[in-house]
Amino acid sequence: MAAQKDVRTNAMRMLDKAKVPYSVTTYECDAFIDAAHVSDMLGQAHENVLKTLVTVGKGGEHFVFAIPIDAELDLKKAAKAVGQKALAMLHVKDLPAVTGYVRGGCTPIGMKKKFVTVVDSAAAAFETVIISGGRIGSQITLAPGDLLAVTGARYEAVTTEGE
Repeated sequence: MAAQKDVRTNAMRMLDKAKVPYSVTTYECDAFIDAAHVSDMLGQAHENVLKTLVTVGKGGEHFVFAIPIDAELDLKKAAKAVGQKALAMLHVKDLPAVTGYVRGGCTPIGMKKKFVTVVDSAAAAFETVIISGGRIGSQITLAPGDLLAVTGARYEAVTTEGE
């Protein structure tokens, strides 16, 4: 009999090590589906579901942003939040090499390296937030303050929503 594969991801192991309470939701999926469709499929409200975006500064530094799934990252606000003159989105083909995660499974927790991370300030209004679980087909629900603590992130208003 084959050994059962550990379905825990780097993100989950990091949360366990930090003794952060969280829950995991899994769903059947073999390829990328955007977060809005996943939330609809699972009957989740969009407001507290966050997507993870990775950007690149002029000097090649990487910065991570977790924003509501229906919002768009304002690159000017994001650059200002991390002390850069300008940012560009990381090309999706470069995501695994930089973060260790694939598109649709990228989470700010447990990336290959510790990057400056910003969570949009809208997340502070919720008791819990939902982020990718570190692989396609997995989500993590946790308190936004715990997300900040485990990633070293801070809140900043970095989206175009609400203007």
